[in-house]
Amino acid sequence: MRKSVRHTPAKSNYDVSLKGLSLDDVRPETAVISSHHHFEGTATTPLVPPIYHSSTYFVEKLEDVLAGIEDGGSIYSRLSNPTTEATEATINVIERGAGCLTFSSGMAAITSVFFGFLKAGDHVVFQIPSYPGTSTALKHLRDHFQVELTTVGTPSVENVTPLLKPNTKLVWIESPCNPEIVLVDIAALADLCRSRNILIGVDGTFASPVLQHSIQLGVDFAMHSSTKYMGGHSDLIAGCVTTRTVDQWRALKHIQGTLGNMLQTVNNSTASPQSPHDASLLLRGLKTLPMRMERISQNALKVATFLENHPKVARVSYPGLKSHPQHEIAERQMSQGCGGMIMAEIKGGEKGGRVVAENMRVVRLAVSLGGVESILEHPYSMTHGKYLLSPEEIAESGITPGMLRISIGLEDSGDLINDFDQALAKLEL
Repeated sequence: MRKSVRHTPAKSNYDVSLKGLSLDDVRPETAVISSHHHFEGTATTPLVPPIYHSSTYFVEKLEDVLAGIEDGGSIYSRLSNPTTEATEATINVIERGAGCLTFSSGMAAITSVFFGFLKAGDHVVFQIPSYPGTSTALKHLRDHFQVELTTVGTPSVENVTPLLKPNTKLVWIESPCNPEIVLVDIAALADLCRSRNILIGVDGTFASPVLQHSIQLGVDFAMHSSTKYMGGHSDLIAGCVTTRTVDQWRALKHIQGTLGNMLQTVNNSTASPQSPHDASLLLRGLKTLPMRMERISQNALKVATFLENHPKVARVSYPGLKSHPQHEIAERQMSQGCGGMIMAEIKGGEKGGRVVAENMRVVRLAVSLGGVESILEHPYSMTHGKYLLSPEEIAESGITPGMLRISIGLEDSGDLINDFDQALAKLEL
């Protein structure tokens, strides 16, 4: 005989007595505000972490507030939010660091490292070209906080060593680098920095933590714009930093709470909360990151091979091609593929780049990268143009007028190749 189900109605804290109060002791307008769900039954864990909207959390004792701040726990969502922490825990599983923190953008993550670990008189060696926002932030520190800067084109051990000084505090690199797709031997450079007691940070956005394990290669800070591959669907803005040590994590956690740039924050331009919704979207994106990066890498290699052999393309930079100067490093340093970022220099200079960029049909013209859809941009007139860089910096960065930065997605590789083929056919040289 079928056993009868004995469900019971959901109860509030008033049903079990709220410190001696019952519903008879308060009016409805008080009860509806102060009541909370009092769970009774079999304890279970949600398969998907819930989204915690709450800005603050009540405690039973005064001491609980300080204990939560010192030992961890949700007291105020500027300091800690369970949804965000669930996302950080998952990223740290991939990175295998001491701890991870998520931020409201990739630039928020980068600047938090700079403000948290640099002081007046410190010296920074950083790679150029790099993401323009990174170089802009460092120049701000130079101009307003007396941080000394030195740039390096190819940050090999041989090139970086002569640049180090007694006051060098940080070496900051990108690998693969934006937009030339240069690779750095991270382990070798990390060994050099460790031997000199210098911090090293890597922006690994172009690779994702699935293809490149920067913490395991010895860096102190593994940073990503989580907007890109980690989120993967072009529907959120986020950043993250994973640290090598717990002390570094604690220092970064302090600066994050001080600056207020954690992932659950308020977008000042719209006054609408990004809140833990973005953390939840990011966590969802992480679930498929390994599979997406494998397919994207396969697609990118096919497209890069096609472009390299096309008569109207002057040069292609993709780590999976044997022609790439750091192909050997890619094989050793990047697992499961070389990612989806391709640099293709189109013949005909700026005109050539413009014709191809504006005549694509499947691949869309847009900034950013790392989504399921393929997009491209023209660095010379968009992300690395005169509005951000001086002519000298453009020349130093090696940005050319015909250069296209391509982010390959999950479409059929044959369709992507056909799209480039028809756009290149419109270019008259």
